Amino acid sequence: MCSRVHPELLLLLSLLMLVSTVNSTRQENDDLTNQTKGDSRLLRRSKRRWVITTLELEEEDPGPFPKFVGELFNNMSANMEIIYLIRGPGVDEYPEIGLFSIEDNVNGKIYVHRPVDREKTPSFKVYFDVANRLTGHIVDKSLIVNIRIKDVNDHAPEFPEKEFNISVKEDHAAGQPVFQMSAVDLDQENTPNSQVLYFLVSQTPVLRESGFRIDRVSGEVRLSGCLDYEMAPRFTLLIEARDCGNPPLSSTATVHVHVQDSNNHMPRFTQDHYNVQISEGWASQGVLRLGVQDGDSPSTAAWRVKFNITNGNEEGHFHISTDPETNEGILNIIKPLDHETQAEWNLVVAVENEEPLFSCDAGQLQRPRQASASATVSVWVTNVNDPPTFHPGTFIVSEVDGAGPGTQLGMFNATDPDRTAAGQIRYKLAYDPANWVSIDERSGVVITVKPVDRESPHVNDSIYVIIAHAVDDGVPPQTGTGTMLLFLSDVNDNAPTLRLSSQHLEVCQSAGDKSLLIEAEDSDLEPYSDPFTFKLDSTWGDTEDMWRLGENRGCSVELLMQRSLPLGDYSVPLLIGDKQGLSQKQTVHVRVCSCPDGFTCAEPLIARAGVMKGALAPLCVAFMALAAALLLLLRCRLVSEANRQGPSVPQDEGIQTLLAWNEESRADPLQGRSYLGDHMPALSISAAQAGAKLGAKVCLNTVVPRGPLEMRAGVMAKVLSQQLCGTRDPEGDPGYPPHVYAEEGECEQADSLSSLTFSEHDLPPDVLDSLGPKAAPLEEIYSQSAFRS
Repeated sequence: MCSRVHPELLLLLSLLMLVSTVNSTRQENDDLTNQTKGDSRLLRRSKRRWVITTLELEEEDPGPFPKFVGELFNNMSANMEIIYLIRGPGVDEYPEIGLFSIEDNVNGKIYVHRPVDREKTPSFKVYFDVANRLTGHIVDKSLIVNIRIKDVNDHAPEFPEKEFNISVKEDHAAGQPVFQMSAVDLDQENTPNSQVLYFLVSQTPVLRESGFRIDRVSGEVRLSGCLDYEMAPRFTLLIEARDCGNPPLSSTATVHVHVQDSNNHMPRFTQDHYNVQISEGWASQGVLRLGVQDGDSPSTAAWRVKFNITNGNEEGHFHISTDPETNEGILNIIKPLDHETQAEWNLVVAVENEEPLFSCDAGQLQRPRQASASATVSVWVTNVNDPPTFHPGTFIVSEVDGAGPGTQLGMFNATDPDRTAAGQIRYKLAYDPANWVSIDERSGVVITVKPVDRESPHVNDSIYVIIAHAVDDGVPPQTGTGTMLLFLSDVNDNAPTLRLSSQHLEVCQSAGDKSLLIEAEDSDLEPYSDPFTFKLDSTWGDTEDMWRLGENRGCSVELLMQRSLPLGDYSVPLLIGDKQGLSQKQTVHVRVCSCPDGFTCAEPLIARAGVMKGALAPLCVAFMALAAALLLLLRCRLVSEANRQGPSVPQDEGIQTLLAWNEESRADPLQGRSYLGDHMPALSISAAQAGAKLGAKVCLNTVVPRGPLEMRAGVMAKVLSQQLCGTRDPEGDPGYPPHVYAEEGECEQADSLSSLTFSEHDLPPDVLDSLGPKAAPLEEIYSQSAFRS
């Protein structure tokens, strides 16, 4: 409310402003004029006093102008003729020039010449002086007067804007501030003219349940009752700001209040019970959609819902999510279901909004205890053919390294979830990289068919992986997978060997006692590996006279020269044994070289090898080119001879395919060697069988003829092997006499080799062309020579 000013106080203020006395005391020496010589000067003291009426102006005074404001008086006028002067702001300085003046400078009357705006200039600091009228000299101290402009209520309160837009949540609590209005009055502060009060002029729409009220002094707007977005989403308020002047002035502003929808409607399912049927064994997305309805604004937190399975999902097979567009619940199967385990599932699904639910009771907000709705979902699981299940899916079996064929390793066990009867599953191997095992189709028993080797590249950390499939007889058939981990316990089946870096070494001739480090390795594990024992093989020449072993470091040993050896290459035989005593002989190749700098061989071992390879490469190329040319010439000669002679050999005699060559070489063991091409092993075995049957003299470890016709020999070996493969096995023939096979390298006599003949019709045309028309009988050939390995 506006406060009232008492008349007595106003009168007292007017009297104080109308009369102001300025006392000034100044000591002054008065000049006393002595007309005669010898006169003395007397010091006189006097009081000077300014007297001024109160200078007060009322703003926006309508005049007429110039208008008398007040009057000055100085007692110096008693001694001399004086004039009054005025200067300062409002006279000859900013902010206003020419506003004040002294029209009668003899009497000191002050005038104002136009209206004054207090809000622009609330006061003026003016300087008054008194001067000798005759000389113009200032004769007294300046008087400073502060001319105040009296305020009048000429400004109404003003809002920053004419219209305001604010938002408020629907669940805003009653009695709580919504927003605050503020208006500014430019009149003099702390006066009734600038004191502002606020009033709610109108509200649209007007509701009994909800509304707004404003605090008159602070301008704070508060809510009364509860808002309802569905009933009134927007309010328009007219606010007035009024001052306490006389007469009061006022202004208004419009406030648009926008209500934001909140969650005062609980979501509900479109139906209370849902049914869905799915196949077992599959994880599926979107098997069922659950519709809901909500009365709040779409796409808001009050409308969006979240679902939760409150019962029936203890094993975590189901998950439900929300479609952001339709607000539906989407039921997903995240873990496959099993018809045999549980054919029906009953789920309880609850739904609630993202934003908390509220209600209004007697104008006050309330939070209801039940904020969610629920529905039941029945899930029926249909039966399909399930794959067999292994029990266990992965298991470990152990066997010693080197276990031979026929060893039973273990058994796969699988069952069909769809049946209780046994015998409906077939087993088969799915992964056996080394082809070591076989599996029984019915029982799942795994048996070795080859010796197992822990050092095989297919074995990792002593584990060999075997994978089996179990296939049922359903439609369609289903397959399960089981894994057997075969752990191979190590046995001492590997003797230590030299490391590759220790097989070829070099040492300076001047090294003296400098040692060479020889390192060994063993494929076996502890306790069948290091520490190793190293020993020089004394049975080989004068090894111990030239070399000796130094410190044994477990996996390595030092090799030293007994004396300075001549330059050259040396072979040092060693016997290297493991921790269990299994040993074998290894040879270290040492090159004794000259070292100009005392440390490095003048010709490194690697450089020598490179030079040798570089020298041999051109020779190999030349030899290959020469061989190709000779073979081409020989073929041309044979073809020309065949054309001249024609096929003169009788049909029943066959075509002989082995030629007698003039060159022979010493015999070598047959094992692992082949000079007749890739078919030589088949040739040697078949020839032995044929010789045993026919009594021919066939040697497997004697001399084989050599010649330039390597290609023809390969062709003959192939044809002879094919002929021998058709020979009847004499075993089981009662007419066939017992026969003893000799050791390798020995010969036995055979009656003939006629069974080894064959017809030219058995040979392809290109083979006939390459062989030529001439061939010697097999008897003649074998009477002169034999095969070399």
